[in-house]
Amino acid sequence: MSGGGARPRRVLILGAAGRDFHDFNVAFRDDPGVEVVGFTAAQIPDIAGRRYPAALAGPRYPDGIPIYEESRLESLCAELGVERVVLAYSDLSHVDVMHLASRVLACGADFVLLGPERTMLRASVPVIAVSAVRTGCGKSQTTRWLAGRLREAGRRPAVIRHPMPYGDLAAQAVQRFGSRADLDAADCTVEEREEYEPHLEAGGVVFAGVDYAGILARAETEADCILWDGGNNDFPFLRPDLHVVLVDALRPGHEESHHPGEAALRMADVVVVARADAAPAADVARVAEAARRLAPRAPVVRAGSPARLEDPSAVAGRRVVVVDDGPSLTHGGMAWGAGYAAARAAGAVIVDPRPHAAPPLDALFDRHPHLGPVLPAMGYTPGQLAALARTLEAADAEAVVAGTPVDLARLVDVSKPVIRARYDFRELDSPGLWELVAARLEALAGSR
Repeated sequence: MSGGGARPRRVLILGAAGRDFHDFNVAFRDDPGVEVVGFTAAQIPDIAGRRYPAALAGPRYPDGIPIYEESRLESLCAELGVERVVLAYSDLSHVDVMHLASRVLACGADFVLLGPERTMLRASVPVIAVSAVRTGCGKSQTTRWLAGRLREAGRRPAVIRHPMPYGDLAAQAVQRFGSRADLDAADCTVEEREEYEPHLEAGGVVFAGVDYAGILARAETEADCILWDGGNNDFPFLRPDLHVVLVDALRPGHEESHHPGEAALRMADVVVVARADAAPAADVARVAEAARRLAPRAPVVRAGSPARLEDPSAVAGRRVVVVDDGPSLTHGGMAWGAGYAAARAAGAVIVDPRPHAAPPLDALFDRHPHLGPVLPAMGYTPGQLAALARTLEAADAEAVVAGTPVDLARLVDVSKPVIRARYDFRELDSPGLWELVAARLEALAGSR
């Protein structure tokens, strides 16, 4: 913070409509020594060109704050007189982080990462946080499983989800979802529904939005514990009493290859080797050893993520086109997900949708050449949903296998039957994750 009436330092925040807004809210909004001159957008389409609204930005920003394309980084530094650039989004390789840093430093500005002490909020009830070293490790099914076990134990958990504010930001400041009707009323995207809907189907309540101080305060009024359901490979916005971090047995070596996933792992209280039921034993051992090296004080347990179809007989021997979780496939770097795994296990014939991809899905395959013969469930806009429907219709398939957690048949109009596939969570060790969580909650009860 500048002192004695000095000119505020001009700051640009690199983001993806999530942590960037949170970091602004908790670290910069009320700091007179800082003027945030803009956000940039990456990973998520159609964010650039908008503004962070004045209603959320506060009285120091009566016109709100503009959001620019990250590709303009160098010109923005020059045009806006930027002195400090803050990186505030996740699941970037360490190499990509340093390329961004090099671009910033070449402009003469500082390159900054805000840490947990600066950005974590403290809750009045116990917080169990679920994070991962990469997008697509299985945080969602782990969080859902923990929520169910907590309810069985007589607790009243609330899930607070990492932000996905893709619509009217002011209207989305503090959101509570208890039913599908709430999702419809909020005009949630497919990506939001993927994370919220399975919790609601299980009888849970989800809080999300933009202003996490307000979100936390709202959740605390009706919950006796909080589950932080992390996004990408970010570390939590809330200070956890128990931090569970997933590493992926199907992606050995990724424990320390991406930001901020490595930091999350080094912070872990418990490490879960996810998808240990689907990976070679040597890879499971390699990932577990890396976890013990990077988080030596954290117990390491194994878990499985069995994929299942709601109706396996509906796809056996039939030609199917597969739709899988979008973020896991794109910036998560996975070639396929639950739908593909379940369809293959059921004996389906997988139809490659790529030759039939309608714009803008065709460009998505160009940007992510690692993708296999599956469609990412992209639905940030009505246009993307319409393109998804056109592609499904054009594919020479008899059925659609939907590996996205959302009920896709309610959102896209296709003539083919849609069979849902899901990942579950299964403990493979005893004692396992639940025993560690229960022991920590018991210890907290005794100390409060």
